[in-house]
Amino acid sequence: MEGEKKCITSEELKQHNKKEDLWISIQGKVYNVTDWAKDHPGGDVPILNLAGQDVTDAFIAYHPGTAWKHLDKFFTGYYLRDFEVSEVSRDYRNMAFEFSKLGLFDKKEHVTFFTLTSVAVMFLIVLYGVLRCTSVWAHLGSGMLLGLLWMQSAYVGHDSGHYVVMTNKGFNKFAQVLSGNCLTGISIAWWKWTHNAHHIACNSLDHDPDLQHMPVFAVSARFFNSLTSRFYGRQLKFDPLARLLISYQHWTFYPVMCFARINLYLQTLLLLFSNRKVPDRALNILGILVFWTWFPLLVSCLPNWPEKIMFVFASFAVCSIQHIQFCLNHFAANVYVGAPNGNDWFEKQTGGTLDISCHTWMDWFFGGLQFQLEHHLFPRLPRCQLRKISPLVRDLCKKHNLPYRSLSFWEANQWTIRTLRTAALQARDHTNPDPKNLLWEAVNTHG
Repeated sequence: MEGEKKCITSEELKQHNKKEDLWISIQGKVYNVTDWAKDHPGGDVPILNLAGQDVTDAFIAYHPGTAWKHLDKFFTGYYLRDFEVSEVSRDYRNMAFEFSKLGLFDKKEHVTFFTLTSVAVMFLIVLYGVLRCTSVWAHLGSGMLLGLLWMQSAYVGHDSGHYVVMTNKGFNKFAQVLSGNCLTGISIAWWKWTHNAHHIACNSLDHDPDLQHMPVFAVSARFFNSLTSRFYGRQLKFDPLARLLISYQHWTFYPVMCFARINLYLQTLLLLFSNRKVPDRALNILGILVFWTWFPLLVSCLPNWPEKIMFVFASFAVCSIQHIQFCLNHFAANVYVGAPNGNDWFEKQTGGTLDISCHTWMDWFFGGLQFQLEHHLFPRLPRCQLRKISPLVRDLCKKHNLPYRSLSFWEANQWTIRTLRTAALQARDHTNPDPKNLLWEAVNTHG
């Protein structure tokens, strides 16, 4: 009988929000996932960020229907007494149910096959251009094509990290390591660790690692209070160096993006050789070794140092378009401080993302991620379905008076540079206990 149910309130649930005492609720039922969080395929960070809350919308977004049957073993016997569903969440869940009923989550078409085929063809052309051609222009073109190869390969790694793109999970893991570690030099383990946290805490200044680029970039003046990163577990210090760099970030943004891959290589190595628990550590390290074998060997085949430097820079510069794209999707969107709230999942995703409008023939170039909001709301949805659902998401946002921002690539760049410039000017004027010396004054006279 209904009256015999054991119930707790949302306030009581909030008390179980620690790593050693971790409860969540889904559809009003309370689950104890303390011991299991460390084994969660998506890592423990997403669960910890939503600990002590109802996480129904996030659970629906990230898990297939088959995951529900695994919940019973974690059920505490308690129900949430004050469990309520907002109109936005109800509409979102209905939309997810309809998409599932239509089979959209399973209709992957042949995107992965075509993308991997194009990557293989590009790789062969790059090898031919470097090994068989003597023209400097052929070497330049090969470097640029390698950058495009990295972009397309990264999209396969991204897709395979969100859902099974191959015939089974074993082949899917192979696709992850091949497209990520072996071809791009960036660990899929590092990507999952940071990317899952990003999705859950989209545009939280202290919880989303994709916004934490101090001392080089800051998208909000709130970083000037030296926020503590809940993801990295350290303070993001706004010191004199950070102040200097951020003061000119709207000028340095594109040059830094050309070398952004170096940071990703370093982050990969720092994670794989850290004390942190890393799934498939040995496999990830093996994949990275493959990359750092073929890439230096390929570069060494070029005839002289100027062409070697040109080749590497060209590949980095072309691939920087992808790094820029990911920044455009979030840098100019709404930000907040604090942990994500499970009860405003839809609202946080709409507030923290920007779409980039383009013609259908450019979908391959952006990897479907120009539909950033659609991807954040339905991360398991194959990229070939994102354009199809876009009008439905737009209508739902309009119904609930929530932002749906779709900008051209040029407009998105303008918005991003404007955001960076605003923060840069605030950094220059920010009250700082460090005394202004003559060098600081001279550097800030113009700009």
